Amino acid sequence: MIPPSRTGLPHAVLFACGMNSVRSPMAEAMLRGIAPRTMYVRSAGVKTQELDPFAVAVMAERGLDISKHKPTTFEELDDYEGLNFDLIVTLSPEAHHKALELTRAHAVDVEYWPTYDPTGTEGNREQKLAAYREVADSLMQRIYKRFGRHSSGNE
Repeated sequence: MIPPSRTGLPHAVLFACGMNSVRSPMAEAMLRGIAPRTMYVRSAGVKTQELDPFAVAVMAERGLDISKHKPTTFEELDDYEGLNFDLIVTLSPEAHHKALELTRAHAVDVEYWPTYDPTGTEGNREQKLAAYREVADSLMQRIYKRFGRHSSGNE
């Protein structure tokens, strides 16, 4: 196993946002789609809420199925498998504060990627979907920039 510092890639990545129902599951699915099979990718939220159907629809347009994602909190993830990640990418202020609080005594990198929450978008279905698509596009750009493009994803 090559240490993260030699490849520039972490071995385990956690994406975190407020509710784990839109942004972090989208980012999790996108990174899984391009990451080396050796990279472990998960997502969590400060609280949970039902998985957002607009997020499911936008990811399906990209060929990624998140419909079976079960929103999880940091605490549930910690209880179930521990918070053994090399990198936590936070997508909302509340998730960033929670990640910093939980990792004070751990050697974990925490990166903050401020990401718009599209759930409050007003308008018709197409206008709402457009806002979710913008979030997905923005996340994909950040993911490619940070992690690169790899041919053998975790699908």
